[in-house]
Amino acid sequence: MKKAGHLLWAAVLMAGLLLLTACGNRQQEQEGTAYKIYYVNNEETKIVEREYVSGTTDGRLLMEELLEQLTHISEKMDYETLLGKEISVEGHTLDNGLLTLDFGESYHNLKGTREILVRASIVRTLTQIPDVERMAFTVRGEQLTDAAGAAVGVMAADTFIENAGNEINAYEKVDLKLYFANETGDSLVEENRRNVVYNSNISLEKLVVEKLVEGPTTEGAYPTVNPTTKIVSVNVKDGTCYVDLNNDFLSQPYNVASDVTIYSITNSLVELSNVNRVQISVNGESNISYRENISLNNVFERNLDILDPH
Repeated sequence: MKKAGHLLWAAVLMAGLLLLTACGNRQQEQEGTAYKIYYVNNEETKIVEREYVSGTTDGRLLMEELLEQLTHISEKMDYETLLGKEISVEGHTLDNGLLTLDFGESYHNLKGTREILVRASIVRTLTQIPDVERMAFTVRGEQLTDAAGAAVGVMAADTFIENAGNEINAYEKVDLKLYFANETGDSLVEENRRNVVYNSNISLEKLVVEKLVEGPTTEGAYPTVNPTTKIVSVNVKDGTCYVDLNNDFLSQPYNVASDVTIYSITNSLVELSNVNRVQISVNGESNISYRENISLNNVFERNLDILDPH
């Protein structure tokens, strides 16, 4: 009888171990990193999301996996499929945190609000990948432009925000006059950008500095600011715009004169109605020199003498 009891207990114990092992295996299968996959709702008024867990750690494989998820068809039919036969990704490149997706010609069939929401969904989804900080879109190798013909430019996750549950309310349009270097790097040239769509949660002053860091979009204009420069803060008080940048600003990969860089920032910001002068600092410190010949202790005002006369 005792032997039978021992056998019964052993069987119960073995069954329990098997059950725990099975549960552990199921839990292990579910382990991984949770990502949000973004889609456009059927009314095309906002972005919706669903969670997706991936065990992939390789950045390239993860990107392919998340792109595949954007082709997902909703069983409840409560959101639109973003990628597939209508919109296809023809290629991609990843360079220094910038992921560029090249789409087929059919991308141009997207119009107005729907195009912005589709773009926001893709950018929000893929910038969750650790190696991807920013994104750019091209169509058959050509830079994506908006309805006014202006370049859309580089985007990040915070380019797109939700506002009262309606994504389109997060956007405003503005015309900007920016100043970049000429071909020889010793003067400034104007670049007029019309109907720039921007996140209404950021200031125009910060938008201007962001666009300067991204660089020009027109022929004959050349970048003035190190593209790895990060914006620490941009604030305006009593007509003075205080621009604080990280250490990367102090290094210059381009053949551009020091004063061209300084007045690229200054002249562009002074084009805004509430800015009369500019003070630049690096990580909060202005008691330093830019490239050893321009003191950042100075407050800079508009300089039209540095414009290219041609």
